[in-house]
Amino acid sequence: MEFQDIIYEKYNNRAKITINRAQKMNAFTNFTLNEMIMALQDAWTDKDVAAIIITGAGDRAFTTGGDQSSTKEAEPQLLEKLPMPNLFAYLLQTIRTVPKPVIAAVNGYAIGGGHVIHVVCDLTIAASTAQFGQVGPKVGSFDAGYGSAYLARVVGEKKAREMWYMCKRYTAEECLQMGLVNAVVPPEKLMEETEKWVDTIVGYSPTSLAALKMSFNADTESVWGIQSMAGIALNMYFGTDEALEGKNAFLEKRAPNYASYR
Repeated sequence: MEFQDIIYEKYNNRAKITINRAQKMNAFTNFTLNEMIMALQDAWTDKDVAAIIITGAGDRAFTTGGDQSSTKEAEPQLLEKLPMPNLFAYLLQTIRTVPKPVIAAVNGYAIGGGHVIHVVCDLTIAASTAQFGQVGPKVGSFDAGYGSAYLARVVGEKKAREMWYMCKRYTAEECLQMGLVNAVVPPEKLMEETEKWVDTIVGYSPTSLAALKMSFNADTESVWGIQSMAGIALNMYFGTDEALEGKNAFLEKRAPNYASYR
């Protein structure tokens, strides 16, 4: 399979998806999301693949979320015609639904939508230089599904609210302490450590792993309904002056002024 925005590899009973937009801090467009979904679906149906790795190109970013500056001119494919919140939700649900462990190898910034992607992955291995956090309320956006409701299941209500209300950045070690990542290693050891975890996984019963993944998902499956409803709300919100103020302030590198929208 040929891709433009991602590098897709299959080897040693694993698949690896690398977001290949390092010049944009691996920020994704609808085109990128569509390619990631296609790769996940391919890995899902390939019986030789036992686990899936998601990472970012370069050493600066896993992904910093949606590319606010994208102006793709080519005729979009079917899924690309969806609004980004809906397509992003489809990606998240695909990560959760594929009956194989999905491991995030976080090599740098996992911010905004990038943070949500790693949260929904089954496991996260982080470079010690990685940074995590949310920016939604700062830039006129939000994730009222997996990025908040499911996040609260992982780190607890107070910490999840802090992440969204304060828009702080957290180190890999801080995330390890709160149970948001599984291991922290030096940057040069990130893929080596991730491969070791996958080496263990590929030696285990695929049916057992699939059943366990669905069992872990069952308690939070209702979040998919919240995510879908929130996508409708977010699409409507993006058209408001309030959201545009956040986006324009980000692009213009200035502080947003939300005072008139309270």
